[in-house]
Amino acid sequence: MQDLLFVGLGLLTGFAAILIVSKSFQIGAPARPQSPAADPIAILVRGDTVVDSTVDADSLLGESSLIGLDWAALRLLLLDRFKETPEDLPHMPLRLWAGQDAQAALNFRPGGDGVVHISIDAPELSHSLKTRMQWDEARNSRLISATEEAPFAMWETAADGSLSWCNGAYRALIADTEAAHGAGETADAAPQGEAAVFTLAPPPDTGARAERVHRIDAKGRDHWYEVTSLARAGGAIHFATNIDSLVDAEMAQRKFVQTLTKTFAHLPIGLAVFDRDRRLVLFNPALVDLTNLRADFLTARPNLMSFFDHMRENQTMPEPKNYGNWREQLSEVISAAHDDRYCETWNLASGLTYKITGRPHPDGAVAFLLEDISAEISLTRRFRSELELTQSVIDCFPDSVAVFSQLGVLAFSNAAYRDFWKCDPDSAFAEMTIVDATRDWQSRCDPSPIWSEIREFVLTLLDRAAWDAHLRTRDGLDLTVSVIPVSAGATMVRFSETVTQAAQTQDESLVTV
Repeated sequence: MQDLLFVGLGLLTGFAAILIVSKSFQIGAPARPQSPAADPIAILVRGDTVVDSTVDADSLLGESSLIGLDWAALRLLLLDRFKETPEDLPHMPLRLWAGQDAQAALNFRPGGDGVVHISIDAPELSHSLKTRMQWDEARNSRLISATEEAPFAMWETAADGSLSWCNGAYRALIADTEAAHGAGETADAAPQGEAAVFTLAPPPDTGARAERVHRIDAKGRDHWYEVTSLARAGGAIHFATNIDSLVDAEMAQRKFVQTLTKTFAHLPIGLAVFDRDRRLVLFNPALVDLTNLRADFLTARPNLMSFFDHMRENQTMPEPKNYGNWREQLSEVISAAHDDRYCETWNLASGLTYKITGRPHPDGAVAFLLEDISAEISLTRRFRSELELTQSVIDCFPDSVAVFSQLGVLAFSNAAYRDFWKCDPDSAFAEMTIVDATRDWQSRCDPSPIWSEIREFVLTLLDRAAWDAHLRTRDGLDLTVSVIPVSAGATMVRFSETVTQAAQTQDESLVTV
């Protein structure tokens, strides 16, 4: 029994020792680390300027530091989440809820000396959500940097037209507008809407609308912008690109076209210039007179096919034999004009004659020149008729007649000349000159000193008088050559047979009998 008692006491003593040691370890062990409390999202505003902010507030609003921002700029940052942020700092406590997040709240607590404490209450985020937000923040920082440094203005407006967000280029335009109109006049209006810089019509409910807007900068210079507006839920987003160079180029082109129009206004030749889209972009009054097309039709910029169709209807171009192939023929005309090889003469039913020429222009344009050559054709025909009459008259002469110009080129010869001297100047490729003619004459006649005299007489520019000389051919025929000056410095050379005294006596006796 005594032994059992000692064993029991030993066991109790061991348990007691183990319990003491166990408690001693618990007392000496460090406590489980607690996660530190997150920094509050707080901003301190005094007057109208941010004087202090926490790191989380800077990070949440996407700024390296909020200190120094005025309330208007801070309000633009808060509007992204809290659409009901007031335009002026509240003087009474105010709590606003985020539209898309019912657990996020914006608190205003006014204090003394014009100080307003602004804080944002947000629920604790999980580790995975925090990681995702860090990734989104890195991506958003790149997007913010890109939009902020963009060379063109970008801004967003609410449904009432008030300004919700803008980038640096747009803020520069606001500053320039304030300088142009006076800071006191537009300082309050600039943060609230785009009217301080651009006056825009509401964008369509779907799609985009682009319009050109004119503004004058602080130095009085004109600027043009192409503003593209996209409708968004609860407002719109706008992009403004400066197009001064484009407008200047268009103005220069318009002035150049006006100059060309004034230049070509007095030309009797009709001019029609079509651009690369086959639209009429330039014409002169002569085209209206020649084609009988209405001015309102031409100013409406018809295409090339319609232009020629109306000319055909007005009978100012030849009627095609096959109207089914008319469009195909027009395509060939356009192709030939682009290659600078189109030139035709149109004989119209009215008796007029038109000459139409196609010429290529830069950038795929093509020009057509329409000229009334009826008078020229009539004069040419009349001149040709007179030449034929003159030729028929001198062909009736029995004597050989040749007319040389002042330059010594054979201009006319009759049939008797061609038969006697066995030559046909019209069939030769080269022009026959007085040198060639005297060489032929000399080869068929006995030697005579008059050949050089005839050449000098034809080519001289001095005053001249007609003269005669006698020749004998190698066949024994006596000839009388008469060298006679005519108008325009030309010279007529006539060869006639010499009638001898015996032949003349014999002819007279035959007449007596």
